[in-house]
Amino acid sequence: MDEGNGVPQGAEPTGAAGAGPIPDGDFELAKPERPSPLHEPDPYSTPPYGEPGPWAPAPPVQHPVATPAQGTVMTPPVAGAAVPPEPAPAPTEPAAPIAPAPPTTPTAPITPAPPTMPAVPPAPASAPLPARQLPADPWGRYDPWAAAPLQQPGAVAVHGGRRPRRRRAALGWTLALVLVAAGVGGLVGGYVEREGIGGEVTLPQAKGVPAGRAPDSVAGIAARALPSVVTLHVAGTDEEGTGTGFVLDDRGHILTNNHVVAPAASGGKISATFSDGTSVKATVVGRDSGYDLAVVQVSGVHGLTPLTLGDSDDVRVGDPVVAIGAPFDLANTVTAGIISAKERPITAGGEKSDGSDVSYVDALQTDAPINPGNSGGPLLDSRAHVIGINSAIRSADSGSETESGQAGSIGLGFAIPVNQAKRVAEELIDDGRATHPVIGVDLDMGYSGDGARVDSRAPDGGPAVVKGGPAERAGLRAGDLITEVDGEPVHTGAELIVRIRAREPGDRLRLTVERGGTEREVSVVLGTAGQN
Repeated sequence: MDEGNGVPQGAEPTGAAGAGPIPDGDFELAKPERPSPLHEPDPYSTPPYGEPGPWAPAPPVQHPVATPAQGTVMTPPVAGAAVPPEPAPAPTEPAAPIAPAPPTTPTAPITPAPPTMPAVPPAPASAPLPARQLPADPWGRYDPWAAAPLQQPGAVAVHGGRRPRRRRAALGWTLALVLVAAGVGGLVGGYVEREGIGGEVTLPQAKGVPAGRAPDSVAGIAARALPSVVTLHVAGTDEEGTGTGFVLDDRGHILTNNHVVAPAASGGKISATFSDGTSVKATVVGRDSGYDLAVVQVSGVHGLTPLTLGDSDDVRVGDPVVAIGAPFDLANTVTAGIISAKERPITAGGEKSDGSDVSYVDALQTDAPINPGNSGGPLLDSRAHVIGINSAIRSADSGSETESGQAGSIGLGFAIPVNQAKRVAEELIDDGRATHPVIGVDLDMGYSGDGARVDSRAPDGGPAVVKGGPAERAGLRAGDLITEVDGEPVHTGAELIVRIRAREPGDRLRLTVERGGTEREVSVVLGTAGQN
């Protein structure tokens, strides 16, 4: 070996390793061949990645510090591991943290940093990330290039990701569960209620209803009138029945219908029961079949409150009325309706062959339900004043009759006007009998034409026009046809009697009389006739 040049003897000199023999002639040392750069030259004269250039010193190595996300637990550093001191940030141009390249692939291309940022060599893979400590001055560690903190594996980002979608899904499931639970609860509740499961049922009830009632209401009228209304039970030798009456004065006089007390007129028994249940004996004071009125009297009863009598002439069709009685022995029954008509000529009774028991009433018509047992009871107006005495009903199958029959109400009831009843009751109390106004003629009740015709003779064979009576003084004769009373048409003999009975003795009437095809008016002053 030649120790001068380091070439073994006998060996052919060579150039660079693997370059071949050095040619003779000019001898020069071979320059080592520089590897080509891994990237194109930087047009901005930035030194190659990972190497300091001749133009600027290499910046200090900065290790990215993981900042824990909210709610993320960081793993503490291993005890005994070397934690390099945290370098101070570059004063002029700090570099953003760069993810380290995998250590097992040295030949992988390295992504260059942005042109304006200096390159930073990757941190060793085995070096643990130091825990970040806040400096005393928070602004001293401010890194404007750190867009977001690094996250450890398993950490969940506070914003972004899929948490809002999970929340919406959880909310949707919650709402669905609520709807299902409500539906199931409704079905179960309906089944329980339908099957009566779950204890006793308590039904709602109104409370706080005022105890008082308006004075002009049906309840107010009934409250004032009921203490003065009595139920009459009558028993005779051949007949018994139930009727109604009402108190006229504090002496115990009670007004009712004649057909109510008629069974006891010849030695029967009458009891009067008040609304409070008190029952006492009653006796007949007087009665009149022509007006179908009677007065009885009770004794031994204190604190009687008479009903106030009204004025039947002031009644108008459509006025509200209240009827009180004991229909079919149902005491203290109250019904209500209106005045349907006035001056309805009705007849009732007539069981005797001579017609002496026929009642002629110029009645008030009402649709207040009246049934057998209401007879003699009061018909009251809105002020609880008596305007009529309930006496008859129109039956669907037996015609107009008193309530002694068993026909029911069809909404056609009739009451004696109180103005007429007042006069008769006063006469019955004072004299025991009542007077009837008359014109002094006998009428042909079988005449079928229009009007009331004077008969040719009396039933006993005497003259039809009473000598010296009101009709004879007015110039009436047998066979005359009376067609009007005070300008109102008269169609039958019964209707003429009703018109006359509605007046008082001494009243003057204007009659239209037809004789031989000629009409004339005559004036008649009503006379008086007694009636039992």
